[in-house]
Amino acid sequence: MNTPARLGTYVLGLAVVFAGAFGVGGAVGATGPAPAKNSHGDHTTPPPATQTTEHVPGGLQVSQNGYTLTPRTATITPGTQTDFRFTVDGPDGRPVTAYETQHDKKLHLIVVSRDGVVFRHLHPELSGEGIWSVPLTLPDAGAYRVFADFVPQGAEGLTLGADLYAPGDYAPRVLPAPSRTATADGYTVRLDGTLTPGAAGRLTAEISKDGKPMTDLQPYLGAYGHLVALRVGDLAYLHVHPDGAPGDGVTPAGPGITFYAEVPSRGDYRLFLDFQHDGAVHTAAFTVRAEQPSGAAAPTATADHGSEHSHSGH
Repeated sequence: MNTPARLGTYVLGLAVVFAGAFGVGGAVGATGPAPAKNSHGDHTTPPPATQTTEHVPGGLQVSQNGYTLTPRTATITPGTQTDFRFTVDGPDGRPVTAYETQHDKKLHLIVVSRDGVVFRHLHPELSGEGIWSVPLTLPDAGAYRVFADFVPQGAEGLTLGADLYAPGDYAPRVLPAPSRTATADGYTVRLDGTLTPGAAGRLTAEISKDGKPMTDLQPYLGAYGHLVALRVGDLAYLHVHPDGAPGDGVTPAGPGITFYAEVPSRGDYRLFLDFQHDGAVHTAAFTVRAEQPSGAAAPTATADHGSEHSHSGH
């Protein structure tokens, strides 16, 4: 695209793509074979139908298990701080007001641009009526995806997603090329390890500044680092946490933070690492490619890790 397109045209294109994806995703698996006949030529009781159920990665659905993410702010003016408000409506149709605390917060809100460049990790405030709110500034016009990562009291954890729009002239940015080195506010982060579809992969982030390894990282939300992985294309969501925990007597405060992450398929992923040092939170971003090992068979099923926090020691 040589000149910026109007956002309205872009959003219309997205609607067409998502409508097609929804039609495919809603298809039911194949039914079983036709009923067999007995020796008298009569049909016997047919065997139960075989239905193929495929796990859906987190964040691709606005509603799951009776819970629905309902934005109350539809658009955000680019460059202007806006009070973004939303609810999580429960199976009874009313906003949920009771949540379990996970990693020091009752809800984690992730906001990312559809091109995978802009990233925000926010922690909204909850009113007594079940309305969440948080100041949000989006730098550019375009389409964004919001993810609510939470555990309703007495229920299982969920990650729900919804679209958000910032109107204006929009020019999609080129996805950064795959790289294992990123800089963030003067820090250098080196990422080692692999992502393999359907298998837990070990990733280690090594953090340094001015050539000096950082060995005094500070806990942030109960961990030395937080990693969010998003599949390029549909932004399927994976939230992982590091091996070990601050104060457990065995986990060092850097320079390395080790994660175990399982991605649902091959392809490119955007990885965003949050870490804290000198009282400030920094975010390093990577593009990493997940590939099937040579000679390995593709996984037949993919576990849904989008609504789980893969970690140990917490």
